[in-house]
Formats: sequence, C-alpha cells, structure tokens
Amino acid sequence: MDDSRTSASTTTELLIDGFGRIAEGVPGVVAGLSAEQLLWRPDPEANHIAWLVWHLSRQQDEQLAGLGHVRSAWRSGDWAARFDLPYAPDAHGYGMSAAEVGAFTVPDPAHLVGYHEAVHEVTLTVLRGLGADDYGTVIDRSWDPPVTVSVRIVSVLDDAAKHLGQAQYVRGMVLRRS
Repeated sequence: MDDSRTSASTTTELLIDGFGRIAEGVPGVVAGLSAEQLLWRPDPEANHIAWLVWHLSRQQDEQLAGLGHVRSAWRSGDWAARFDLPYAPDAHGYGMSAAEVGAFTVPDPAHLVGYHEAVHEVTLTVLRGLGADDYGTVIDRSWDPPVTVSVRIVSVLDDAAKHLGQAQYVRGMVLRRS
C-alpha cells in the first residue's frame, strides 16, 4: 500500500474523530436549557453558552469551507436569517467586544445544534476531499513558520474544543444556579 495514502487516510480519520467529538458535545451542552439559560453570563464581560456554541461553529464553518473551496453552511443555508443576529453577515465572533456578545440572541435554541450539524457536514466533506499532498500546502505566509493546511485544521479543532469546554463549564454554572 502507498505510504503517503495511508498517512493521509490516518490523518483524515484522526481529524474526523476530533471534529466528531465536537459534534457529539454540542447537543449536550445545549440540551434542556432555555434561551434565558443559554444567554446567562457569569459576569458582564463573559461569554455565554449560546455565543460560544455559535462562535465555535462559525469559525469552524468559515475556515474549513475556505480550505476546501466550498460554501460554508452559514452562507449556503439560511442560517443567517434563522439566527437574525445584529452582526454583519460575515461575522464569526473573532475579536467581538463584550457588548457585541451581549447583543447575541437565541430565537430558537435548536438553531445552535442544527447549525453545528450543518457545519459538521461541511467539515466532513472538506476533510474527505483532502489528499496527502494537501496537508503540507502553505496557505498563509504571513506567519513564521508559514501556516499549512494541516496547521490550520488543528488550530480550528483546538479552538472549537476550547470553546466547547468553556460552554460546558458555563452550563455547569447555570445548572448550579437553578
């Protein structure tokens, strides 16, 4: 068997497993919580569960879609209209102020899970489309060392995992308040 193909398959399988863990965790962090609970903030500067789940999904969606040269779930579906957020259509949460986070609303908590499910499908499509040569492709030379496809994917996965963990922590705080 071709070692480069085996390596790409193993890499893809590992990444699919990692992103699958995020996809499995999102429904549990939202389950059974009201919109009010999803929007509760430990303090005025903190992020709430709804924003964290939306942001982890948006950053994953845009960055993976960009790598795969496909349309993001946000842009190809009607997610922007469903969420009806007071942000620019291309907003994904990076660099938002506490006031911007506070302006986030949840018309339907199921949107958070549904959107992430759509994002996960985009993620799977992109990952399954990558070949052995793709992982080493430099996509951003403004960093030292330059960023490759593999580095970007791991960065996206790391960010999503951290934000999911933050949302899980805030969920515990919300439940203890009740």
